[in-house]
Amino acid sequence: MKGSYFLVIRLDRDRKIKTKAREFFLKGGYYVYVGSAMNSLEKRVRRHFSKEKRLHWHIDYLLKEAELLRAYLVPSEERLEEKLSIEVAKYGEPVEGFGAGDVKVSTNLYRFEEEPDEVLVGILKKLGLGWKRVKSEREIREFGERK
Repeated sequence: MKGSYFLVIRLDRDRKIKTKAREFFLKGGYYVYVGSAMNSLEKRVRRHFSKEKRLHWHIDYLLKEAELLRAYLVPSEERLEEKLSIEVAKYGEPVEGFGAGDVKVSTNLYRFEEEPDEVLVGILKKLGLGWKRVKSEREIREFGERK
C-alpha cells in the first residue's frame, strides 16, 4: 500500500541530535514527523518502530534518542507529504531542515508542547482522508493483512 504518515514522538528532555552531516538542538516535548512511502507504507512505518536498523534518514537519528509513541498511516495513491506538512506547520513549531530533502517545504518535523493527536485528527478530517492509528509493529502488520 502507498501513502503518507505521521509519527508522534516524545523527547523527554532537550537533546542534540547528530546526523551524518548536521546537528539539531531539540527541546524536550512532543514532535510530529511527516513522511511518505510510495512503495510500502506498512514496511516504512514498521521500520520506524524497529530498534535494530541502520541509521539513514534524519528521523532514524531522532528515534534513537526519543520514544515513538504512535503513527498515523494515511493510505493514498497521491503523495500527500508536502500537503500534510504544510497543515501541521500551522500548529507546530518547525525544526528547519529536518527530513525534507525531497519536498518543497523546509522541514518535516514539528514540535508541540502537548500531545498533538487532536490536531492531527483534525487535519486528516479536514482533508477528508482515511487513516489508521498504530502503536506497534504488530498493529501495522495486522493493518496491512486486512487490506
